[in-house]
Amino acid sequence: MTSFTKTALLTDIDGRARFRQEVLPLDQGKPQAMLSALLPGRGYRLRHSPVCFRSEFHCTENSLWVFILTGQMEIGLQDGSWRVFGPGEHFFSADVLPADAVFDAALHGHRSRQRGEVALSTLFVQG
Repeated sequence: MTSFTKTALLTDIDGRARFRQEVLPLDQGKPQAMLSALLPGRGYRLRHSPVCFRSEFHCTENSLWVFILTGQMEIGLQDGSWRVFGPGEHFFSADVLPADAVFDAALHGHRSRQRGEVALSTLFVQG
């Protein structure tokens, strides 16, 4: 593998959250341990969400990586689409409120919920 596929949750030009795939080259390191360029990180948080957890629509305050440790996380968008992420999966959440916008729950952001019988544990790494 010479690249890493980054699933990103971004705010599009219309103010709505969208998923995008980005390819990060693994062009550093050695053939036995290929690396990407150094990416920024400013700290991390762990979160536990019980079975039946769900959020309302919201925007990400600051861009961050979300890594699923246990359970399943469903991310739903305003257009009705959704994706489920399970243990070992991740995405980059950067659907921040557009500059000078006032949050509108019918337009902006995403919602999340725990799915299945196992509580959700996540690792958030500030980007």
